[in-house]
Amino acid sequence: MISSNEQRIKKHLETLAQFTSTPTMGVTRLSYSPEDILARTYLKQQMKELGLSVREDAIGNIYGRLDGVDNTLPPVVIGSHFDSVPNGGAFDGTAGVVMGLEVAALFQEQKLKPHCPLEIIALIEEEGSSFGSGLLASRAIAGLVSTADLESMHDSNGVSAAEKMALVGFDASKVESIVRKPGDMKAFIELHIEQGPILEQAAEDIGIVDTIVGLSQLSVTITGKAGHAGTTPMDMRSDALLISSQLIGQIAQFATEEGETVATVGKLNVFPNGSNVIPSKVVFSIDVRSKFIDKLSRVVTRIENTINAVNGGNYTAEVERLIYIKPVDLDKAVFSTLNDCSQQLGYKTRTMVSGAGHDAMIFAQICPVGLVFVPSRDGLSHHPDEWTDYDQVAKGIDVVFAAVKKLTGIA
Repeated sequence: MISSNEQRIKKHLETLAQFTSTPTMGVTRLSYSPEDILARTYLKQQMKELGLSVREDAIGNIYGRLDGVDNTLPPVVIGSHFDSVPNGGAFDGTAGVVMGLEVAALFQEQKLKPHCPLEIIALIEEEGSSFGSGLLASRAIAGLVSTADLESMHDSNGVSAAEKMALVGFDASKVESIVRKPGDMKAFIELHIEQGPILEQAAEDIGIVDTIVGLSQLSVTITGKAGHAGTTPMDMRSDALLISSQLIGQIAQFATEEGETVATVGKLNVFPNGSNVIPSKVVFSIDVRSKFIDKLSRVVTRIENTINAVNGGNYTAEVERLIYIKPVDLDKAVFSTLNDCSQQLGYKTRTMVSGAGHDAMIFAQICPVGLVFVPSRDGLSHHPDEWTDYDQVAKGIDVVFAAVKKLTGIA
């Protein structure tokens, strides 16, 4: 029997979906944007109404805290991210933040007092859509992001992350103040839509993740020489886009040849971007993922070697590793707790590998972590038509609620 309130879940998800810069074309909510401000104002207000003490850290992550019987103990932390990809969906990340609100509401309604504190967290910039560097909030909390890093990463208009933070009242120079070390959190649990078709096709309710794939994100810059499209002979050109397209084709081939590995070029900028000008520079992203560290490493190395070989003659090439994260095995005890709770609630449950990266994989470096999946209709995500039925979200929240009661010493 579902104890979570579907209407409350629906209200939160539909309200947050309105905070988008692309109405009728999906959710576009970039970190520190006007839409971000609207969403964070709503989230903070909801947390306050639930009796949580609310704060924002130096880079804009939102925390709602429910004190425990013994506040000297490390808290159990639950939540996800509230930023989006451009023209994304209403559930990716946001469902996990709403999970946090709903669990807090259930604690309030049932007058439950946790033994250790419970924290609800809403994280910024998981997607990396603003500054090309995903999992930013969790990496910063894990001590993997410096002020210099925030000053060096820029949005598409050339504004640094540090500058964008300052414009809305946050302070990149204090990023070290948000770091949490091993022992500072008892556990972290994230709920997320599957973003794939497996649960729906199997008619199952819940996925409990035991492994998250490793991933690497690269930024590549190829520089040639601009020229007139009509007057420059083909054999005298240094066309940065032409050489980049050849490299991009090889990147996909490397992943296919390795097997059980995927590689994606999802972002490409051409300069000077004129229809009658030979491209002088191309900047593109590469995202490589595999659950096997040796496969991930080989493909990334092969990509880097191939791009670096372009240097010399008419072209220069630069490749930078923005992120390199090994595959992560999640905590067995938290996994067991979540799995047991799901089974006891009577939900059809399976063990899963996550092909997507999540903040959970970063938090696994500093505390025990659990990750719960709920079905995605047609396996669709990062798309305006992304959808999970509200009763399916509620089932996932019930699993987390049951597990959180155990982890906070109530059940």
